Amino acid sequence: MIWTDNSRTAERARLHTLRQQMSKGENRANLALADFIAPTGADWIGAFAVTSGLGEAAVAERFKAAGDDYSAILAASLADRLAEAFAEALHHKVRAQLWGYEPGEAFDIEALLAERYRGIRPAPGYPAQPDHTEKGILFDLLRAPEATGMALTESYAMSPASSVSGLYIAHPEAHYFGVGKIERDQVIDYAARKGWDVKTAERWLSPILNYERA
Repeated sequence: MIWTDNSRTAERARLHTLRQQMSKGENRANLALADFIAPTGADWIGAFAVTSGLGEAAVAERFKAAGDDYSAILAASLADRLAEAFAEALHHKVRAQLWGYEPGEAFDIEALLAERYRGIRPAPGYPAQPDHTEKGILFDLLRAPEATGMALTESYAMSPASSVSGLYIAHPEAHYFGVGKIERDQVIDYAARKGWDVKTAERWLSPILNYERA
């Protein structure tokens, strides 16, 4: 639950997570992102949405119109890399300054690539949070369209394509994982939490279902 202010008396939004259901062996937990947030009392979660691509399509089209498909592909690739770099730099600022739990953290390429820092930034649609529709909640919380010009398509893809969004979780044991395949019992529970019927939940979660849809 995301509250409107520090008094925690009015709910602003609610984020939904899924739990692993595969057999992982003795003493290995089946994880959900909610495990890295305090179940009661005060805790913090962050969110971000960044883009480098508001002019990307126009640049690529100019190259295509000039018959230079190679440069069009390079322009799109560069925009993707800039968006990822923006997300990485912003996450570092959160860790070292805004939340400040790692003020002396080294910001070098080797450490970043190896993810040798505390905290994660999971994104809706990725293995730890495979439901793309959670981007709608995220964009509403951040007022992302008004602030950045970013938008979501009917399938919850981000537009421009060279955009990155997600959550900040600072728990010292937080790490990336994949939910993997899930069973119908969790789909039923998830549908109830999202306010969906089961068929809608099955449609959005179809890539990770461990059973045949009726």
